[in-house]
Amino acid sequence: SDGTELTAKPKRSFYAARDLYKYRHQYPNFKDLRYQNDLCNLRFYKNKIPFKPDGVYIEEVLNKWKGDYEKLEHNHTYIQWLFPLREQGLNFYAKELTTYEIEEFKKTKEAIRRFLLAYKMMLEFFGIKLIDKTGNVARAANWQERFQHLNESQHNYLRITRILKSLGELGYESFKSPLVKFILHEALVEDTIPNIKQSALEYFVYTIRDRRERRKLLRFAQQHYTPSEHFIWGPPKKQKSEGNKTSKKPASPISIHSSYISKHKKPKEPKSTSTSGSSTSKATEERKVELTKSGEENEQDEQEMNCDALKQNSSEKNSDPDTSQLSKPEETHDTSDKKEDAPHSKKEDESMDSESGSHPSVVEKDLCD
Repeated sequence: SDGTELTAKPKRSFYAARDLYKYRHQYPNFKDLRYQNDLCNLRFYKNKIPFKPDGVYIEEVLNKWKGDYEKLEHNHTYIQWLFPLREQGLNFYAKELTTYEIEEFKKTKEAIRRFLLAYKMMLEFFGIKLIDKTGNVARAANWQERFQHLNESQHNYLRITRILKSLGELGYESFKSPLVKFILHEALVEDTIPNIKQSALEYFVYTIRDRRERRKLLRFAQQHYTPSEHFIWGPPKKQKSEGNKTSKKPASPISIHSSYISKHKKPKEPKSTSTSGSSTSKATEERKVELTKSGEENEQDEQEMNCDALKQNSSEKNSDPDTSQLSKPEETHDTSDKKEDAPHSKKEDESMDSESGSHPSVVEKDLCD
């Protein structure tokens, strides 16, 4: 069963994507190689020349071929003349449109009238009818028979693609979206022509140049496509992200708090704590050395200073020189380390005093004595 699912899963066609990208962007690097006075497609629709190689005029096609489903099914040369494009088709007798010819075609009412009649004739051949001037379509009277035929004869899907392209070239871009929406509805919702859904999503939708209209059709198709996991033409990322959002559990306050701390945590905090610990140990050792040095200096100063001046000098050394001695090794650390080391220095002063076992005044008396 897994193997059949893998084979049944559709794949996007690179050729179709490239072909329709060129069409939607007005054929980049397209050059009108023909002379502007050729106008074969316009002259054919003005009933001045027959289409080749059959040699049939447009009026005969519209009057005698209409309703002749066998001839419309098996003849493969007329479709390139009825719906011309700026690209070469299978009939090499048919000429490509030029930008100048497109503008002249839109100005010719006779050609436009016949072009719409040709469009109605092909819609009826597919089992569809045009119901108004805005391009809305519906089922024709013979839709059951024609839908069954359309579901089996898949070469007509290429014809529908060409018809949609030609509508956009000759000024009827607004007719394309209603037809594609109707085909998608019949294929995905009504299941009357299920075999056409691949071509509808691969080709028909992407003939529409308006991005908003394409997205509307893709959203409609995505809602009704089965199995839903095989839908590859729309934007599935948005649907997956919404599913992930709903599946996510709400974060606990503890995790939010920890994430907040981790975001605002200083990058060198572990190092600073270790360095602050080492700096405090170094500071304590330097304090001991300074105290011994200050004791030796005070013994020398005893001979030169009186006892009152010595008391004042020793009190200044207990306040200012302590901080000045600690500030020298702290200059190599960050400001954050200084803030963290400041309370440690006070505690060290207290611990040093407690370790000496006497108050500073007692030390002063000993020095005076």
